[in-house]
Amino acid sequence: MIDRVALGRRFARLATDAAVRNPLLWKAFRPFIRRQFDALAPVWDSMRLEDTLASYEAALARLEQPPARVLDLGTGTGAGALVLARRFPNAQIVGVDLSGAMLAQARRNTPAELAQRLTFEAGDASGLRFGDSEFDLVAHANMIPFFDEVARLVAPGGHALFAFSSGAQTPIYVPTARLRDELGRRGFTEFAEVSAGRGVALLARKAAQS
Repeated sequence: MIDRVALGRRFARLATDAAVRNPLLWKAFRPFIRRQFDALAPVWDSMRLEDTLASYEAALARLEQPPARVLDLGTGTGAGALVLARRFPNAQIVGVDLSGAMLAQARRNTPAELAQRLTFEAGDASGLRFGDSEFDLVAHANMIPFFDEVARLVAPGGHALFAFSSGAQTPIYVPTARLRDELGRRGFTEFAEVSAGRGVALLARKAAQS
């Protein structure tokens, strides 16, 4: 009998490695990834462990100034976006995901008191509708990074966050050395590596304009 969970994990790693190596390959994987996460949406929240967002939250604690506008990429059912909204009570948060089913659940998960500051919309992280330098923080939790787009969206002096809940065992995972290299070539100059729970994270600061 085919282990569909294990197969899905292997496919997610394959898609991640391919997209990081050559972002043009993402178009071939995109429809399959969308269907995969649409199918997982009804059970996604039940799959989350107590420390799934531990490294994500630990990295957020390293921020010296609270961001005013935040983008949570690959938001899924909104767990990371809810963490952001609660940690930064004056921030506007946008959660983006490829999966419509995940976004529908994220909206159901959002309490009324956060609904004015937290919105969700469909989008492809490889090419988003937002303007250049629009966000003080672009956050990823177990999400494939598209470095050119991240560099475009983060304001000078702003941050990008990449968290992987099970470290190198996370199906969607990029080694820290690769993240630092790709970001360093795109204007990010300060890096903080974080470990918490089973996970790891990298917080990167984009150089401020002189």
